[in-house]
Amino acid sequence: TVLPLCALAQARFRRKRRVAEGKRRAAGEGQLLEMATMTADVAAMSGYGSLAVAGGPHQHQWSPYVMNSGTVMAICGKDFAVIAGDTRMSVGYQIQSRNVGKLFKVSEQAVLGTGGHCQADTLQLQKLMRARIVQYEHANGKKPKTSAVSQLVSQMLYNRRFFPLLTKNIVAGLDEDGVGCVYTFDVVGCIERVRVGCDGSAEELIQPVLDNLLERQHQQNRPQPPPLHVDYSREEVINIIKDAFTSAGERDITTGDHVDIWVIDKDGVHAEKFDLKYD
Repeated sequence: TVLPLCALAQARFRRKRRVAEGKRRAAGEGQLLEMATMTADVAAMSGYGSLAVAGGPHQHQWSPYVMNSGTVMAICGKDFAVIAGDTRMSVGYQIQSRNVGKLFKVSEQAVLGTGGHCQADTLQLQKLMRARIVQYEHANGKKPKTSAVSQLVSQMLYNRRFFPLLTKNIVAGLDEDGVGCVYTFDVVGCIERVRVGCDGSAEELIQPVLDNLLERQHQQNRPQPPPLHVDYSREEVINIIKDAFTSAGERDITTGDHVDIWVIDKDGVHAEKFDLKYD
């Protein structure tokens, strides 16, 4: 009678051990799943692919693009154009620099702004622009006009359409008649002349305000603006830009620190800086 009792006790012990091991295994798998989800979320916010988790399959990924974000906007008036961009460069929740400008002076009558971008592609585009502008000046014996600069940007982006430069660009300046002009592009070079433009991470926050306030798209009882520019003074436009970036900096974590505001008129390019929050 002793042997059957011992066997029964051993069977109960083995059953309890299997149940305990099953619970521990389930808890461990839950922790791994939580770690994998958290790691994937952090990697996605940082612009990288999913990372391997200890104990799971190892997946190696590489992407040539890292979004460093930021915002640029431009507004053209009767005899001037204003273009502005913040100076924050970030990756996900990490601020890499607080003093990286997004404006590039092409000539005394044209400025290129790049926002919502991959910084490496932005630097490459600016490097190519310098070389092409020098070629243009040597071939034609004069500085390029704003329309020529915008067409050049469009061609350079289109030439890279199968491996696009991850840049969102705006060109602002004066046209042949001395009227302010703004050109916007998509990543493969489609070009459009507009009165107001915004690109980058805070575009969804700023562009509707510009459409309503300056374009008057939703104001039925007010006269429409002129066809090529807005009917606001230079000081009013600068104040609108400051208010827009201040509001965007409260909602968009990749827009902040400072705003470079460049005014283009017949006398050249005039720069000023406006401070935003540092957090």
